[in-house]
Amino acid sequence: MPYSLAIFDLDGTLADSFPWFLRTINDVADRFGFRRVADEDVEGLRHASTREILSRLEVPLWKLPAIARHARRLKAEAAAEIPLFAGVEAMLRALTEDGVQLALVTSDSEANAREKLGKAAALFSHFDCAASLFGKPAKFRRVIRRAGVDPSHVIAIGDEVRDIEAARAVGIACGAVCWGYAAPAALRAREPDFLFHQIEDILHTCLKRGSRDGEATMPAASKLKADISAVFDLADSGRETDIARDKDEMIAKAIRDEHSSEHQQKRQPRPGDDRRS
Repeated sequence: MPYSLAIFDLDGTLADSFPWFLRTINDVADRFGFRRVADEDVEGLRHASTREILSRLEVPLWKLPAIARHARRLKAEAAAEIPLFAGVEAMLRALTEDGVQLALVTSDSEANAREKLGKAAALFSHFDCAASLFGKPAKFRRVIRRAGVDPSHVIAIGDEVRDIEAARAVGIACGAVCWGYAAPAALRAREPDFLFHQIEDILHTCLKRGSRDGEATMPAASKLKADISAVFDLADSGRETDIARDKDEMIAKAIRDEHSSEHQQKRQPRPGDDRRS
């Protein structure tokens, strides 16, 4: 049974903001008086929980609201420089065209989120943004209530350990992406329902549920994406914007067509099914 509502995180899940974070974090550290992040610290922090990161960097908890406000201002200034991951818009469009409601839950401001999403923002039915004293679980509950769906038909998709913990607290399915802030090993240790290695895996899970072991895969769709991308990579570079949009649309259509074809094949009667007993 496909999901009716997919709740997405933004940074590290849909938007490729980690490079921006690495460029910015030490300026923020100097401003608010916590430990700078050295190059050799990065991988260790990707394996740590939010509480562990705050402890290792010796971040004064009473400064967190001010740090968050400052970070949102910096993100607003750099929003146009933070791209979506390749294939995200096509994936979101395919979900909405299949009837899945989309929600965005992030500690960033809604204005920043919409700027990063660009045209893809119009695909979302629900936004719950900005910092919250009660964290992501409260935001998840609000979004589910607004969407009017049963929690058993909801999946939350993020890139950090706290996203998994929030989904567990609310009693909904959770999927963790391997291309974001947290290391795949750290996510796997928390045993999410699904571990996504590439964008297409999200479609495989949300449209027709993934494999039993939680390692969602979609080899055929991946091949379609590779084939289509290869064709467009040979196109005239003077039409980069149009080409990127056309490529995303073709990838989404190819994946939807494949899903529809498989569904029809499953419904085909097997020989002998129409025989009378």
